[in-house]
Amino acid sequence: MTRSGSRTTGLKRLAACGALLGLVAIGTTAAPKPAEAWWAHGGGWGGGYYHGGGWCCGVGIGLYVPPVVIAPAPVYAPPPAYYAPAPAYYAPAPAYSAPQQPAWIPGHWQNGYWIAGHWD
Repeated sequence: MTRSGSRTTGLKRLAACGALLGLVAIGTTAAPKPAEAWWAHGGGWGGGYYHGGGWCCGVGIGLYVPPVVIAPAPVYAPPPAYYAPAPAYYAPAPAYSAPQQPAWIPGHWQNGYWIAGHWD
């Protein structure tokens, strides 16, 4: 019994150490780094001349590999079919037409009554 108890304790310690190392690895990769492009000094395989990579016997030989980006091919979809086609002829705007002025109707007799002059 004692042996299985120590085994579980050892596994717990091992799991705790693994979790701690995992957090350290995540923190290291997530830490901010200098903004250098892959072709700048220190990028690619072999480093650059500031970091000593790729230099042999005073001669600069370095192997630089650009980043490989894999993406799906672009899709150019036709416009939706519910758009109406453009009209073949655009009519010009109608000419300005002033509003109708009311007409003056002079006073007159209607059905035996006098109607004074008024605007229609």
